[in-house]
Amino acid sequence: MSGGLVALLDDIAAIARMAAASVDDVAVGAAKTSAKAAGVVVDDAAVTPQYVSGVEPARELPIIRKIATGSIFNKLVIILPLALLLSAVAPFLLTPLLMVGGTYLCYEGAEKIWHKLTHRGDEESSTTDQDAHAKASQENEQSGKGGDAEKQLVRSAIVTDFILSTEIMVISLNEVISEPLLMRTAILIAVALFITVAVYGVVGLIVKMDDIGLRLAQKPATQKFGRFLVNAMPKLLSILTIVGVFAMLWVGGHILIVGADELGWHMPLQLAHGLGHRFIDIPAVGGVLNWLGETVVAMIVGLLWGLVVIAVVAAVKATVRTFRSQS
Repeated sequence: MSGGLVALLDDIAAIARMAAASVDDVAVGAAKTSAKAAGVVVDDAAVTPQYVSGVEPARELPIIRKIATGSIFNKLVIILPLALLLSAVAPFLLTPLLMVGGTYLCYEGAEKIWHKLTHRGDEESSTTDQDAHAKASQENEQSGKGGDAEKQLVRSAIVTDFILSTEIMVISLNEVISEPLLMRTAILIAVALFITVAVYGVVGLIVKMDDIGLRLAQKPATQKFGRFLVNAMPKLLSILTIVGVFAMLWVGGHILIVGADELGWHMPLQLAHGLGHRFIDIPAVGGVLNWLGETVVAMIVGLLWGLVVIAVVAAVKATVRTFRSQS
């Protein structure tokens, strides 16, 4: 009897160790795939605070909470099943789909740089979609329609999040495509939850930074730090936006280079590796310079491809306008 009990306890311990190992595997896999999606994550964190610009302070966190809930729904209910179905039925489409997403990232990054260069000195930031939503929200609140405006704002933010979430999940799926279905699913769920909590937690802190700073500035002991927070918020958003642009070009370019290599065009990846490997033997900093060299090549590829897409989009728009004017 005691022997059977000992055997049972051994089995339970073995199962517990396997479960712990599985949890560790999921955590490691989630960390690796989240790192691969860094560019999209930074862009997501940079874009979202603009949706609550001009909103009453009391409504900022509730709106962010609604957007975060919509983001979880996007990732787990819509994108995850489609991604798993794709990986099971047509995994050969994953690389082309990933390259389409990479093209979108390159276009977004290059478009922001192009807009900055061609509209230097102009104050056009108030005409962005996010600021338009904020203005509409303020106007509707004054006219007694704040609830409808808030719903529209949240809906628009969730639509934008859907695009970014799709990129995050597809990039993550590509990293775990060789894992068994159950492990693949667990890692993608962990990635979805971790990234959403991280992004919108940071966003919540960012949008409330000025409020926290104002409260601290009212107390003599924390007055300087409070003023620092208030003054730092606009600079933080600017830095986050710049980092987001370069991250999009880096990630988008890297996706295109690796995708082209998998489809048979090896030159871009060989060029990136070749540039990086020139510095790899330098003591202490060789690894960093190797990564930096490959990153620079990826960013240049992302920028050039993004500019090509901008030209194509502009040509299509011009053709459509010409067609409409003639008809």
